[in-house]
Amino acid sequence: MSARDEILGRVRAALADAPPVPTAAVPRRTPGGAGDVVALFCERVADYRAVVERCTPGRLRSRVAAALPEGARVVVPADLALDVPGAVVDDGLSAADLDALDAVVTSSRLGIAETGTIVLDHGPGQGRRAISLVPDRHVCIVEASQVVGDVPDAVDLLDATRPLTCISGPSATSDIELDRVEGVHGPRHLHVIVVG
Repeated sequence: MSARDEILGRVRAALADAPPVPTAAVPRRTPGGAGDVVALFCERVADYRAVVERCTPGRLRSRVAAALPEGARVVVPADLALDVPGAVVDDGLSAADLDALDAVVTSSRLGIAETGTIVLDHGPGQGRRAISLVPDRHVCIVEASQVVGDVPDAVDLLDATRPLTCISGPSATSDIELDRVEGVHGPRHLHVIVVG
């Protein structure tokens, strides 16, 4: 018997006669009411120094084009449901190849209003993790219908067996003097387009 098994055995024996602990439902709240969830998401994303805008589905293509610097070298996932003229389709590009590109355009799995967080589960249109982390600019498309109120709502919808990337603004870190440095762990620029 290992030390771990011995300790766990003692814990189980000590708890054997304990009465069951009643469980209570955790109250859930929707920030600002259901009608304000998308507006709150946009506000919180902007708080992180990201550019955020809303558009109709018919304007999406032009808004993505406007979010990309002129002449930018862009990578997209193979299954992105939007044509980005001149973009390189990721077919397993190396980190060095991705680093030579200026921007990436992806879709997302969902947005969390209360925290201003975008979640990618690297499903359709989101590509693999590397393409959302290496290029200096990330243009991310979030459908308004994908925005949920808070983290528990998001957890209810996410598959924990999938790789998850949570994005709360451009990559940034601060030293002990609180000097902010952007782009250390990912894109320095985040442009979020909320559709709908």
